[in-house]
Amino acid sequence: MNHFWIILIGALVGGSCSILGCFLVLRKMSMIGDAISHSVLPGIVVAFLISGSRESFIMMFGAAAIGLVTVFLIQMFQNSGVQSDASIGVVFTALFAIGVVLISLYTRQVDLDLDCVLYGEIAYAPWDTLQIGGYSVGPKAVWGIGASFLINVLVISVFYKQFKISAFDPAMAAFLGIPVIFFHYLLMGLVSISTVASFESVGAILVVGMIIVPAATAYLLTDRLSMMIVISIVISIVSSILGYYFAFLLDASIGGTMVSVAGVLFLIALFFSPTHGVLVKKWRRNKIITQI
Repeated sequence: MNHFWIILIGALVGGSCSILGCFLVLRKMSMIGDAISHSVLPGIVVAFLISGSRESFIMMFGAAAIGLVTVFLIQMFQNSGVQSDASIGVVFTALFAIGVVLISLYTRQVDLDLDCVLYGEIAYAPWDTLQIGGYSVGPKAVWGIGASFLINVLVISVFYKQFKISAFDPAMAAFLGIPVIFFHYLLMGLVSISTVASFESVGAILVVGMIIVPAATAYLLTDRLSMMIVISIVISIVSSILGYYFAFLLDASIGGTMVSVAGVLFLIALFFSPTHGVLVKKWRRNKIITQI
């Protein structure tokens, strides 16, 4: 039964993250997930210090708040003339360092460290179950990540047109009366919630990988956003299934193997995509030269 839960959790993480990853790839903000996954550490520590509890909901609230602060600071630096990659690097490294300092100063006597709050392991997620009335209703990760997935699907479905126009042409979106800034922060809020909901159970590597790789792979396979979203979800599910079984055979990290499988699928798309594949383009070019 644990095999099923692990694959389901991986698929939910992949689906939840890849939906948002499509918009991040189009907006050239792929690394924002990595930034949020590291910079939320001080929010987790502050939430623990205020509440005195390691309750997941409390920590998620603190982490999500810092995630939004991260996005705000990155945007502020960009508006001030700092390059996008530099803004992301400065903000997430500074906040991550603050989180490390807070952990070393105030949480030495409790089980709150980087392994605990940031580098989770998906193999252990099925054992942390949700109890209702004395009965287990499945792993907490399934409910938390599943809720995040449903929220992403609902919000993206309702505001699909606004997100689409804002991603491709922000100036046109503003001209049409779409509040571009609002939808920017709404998207970043969804990224923050999805990242926080996922990484405690499955680890930062799987979260960041599933935000970027399936969406980047789907980008190579289609020119339609709707199909890009569907393909990225399918790729994330396939990566979760194959990654689990390869990890089982190799006795390796499950999350790392899932992302590795997604990386292999990306390389296949990079070389053999019908529209953007490197080898396909070279073959077509050689064919045209031969005809000439």
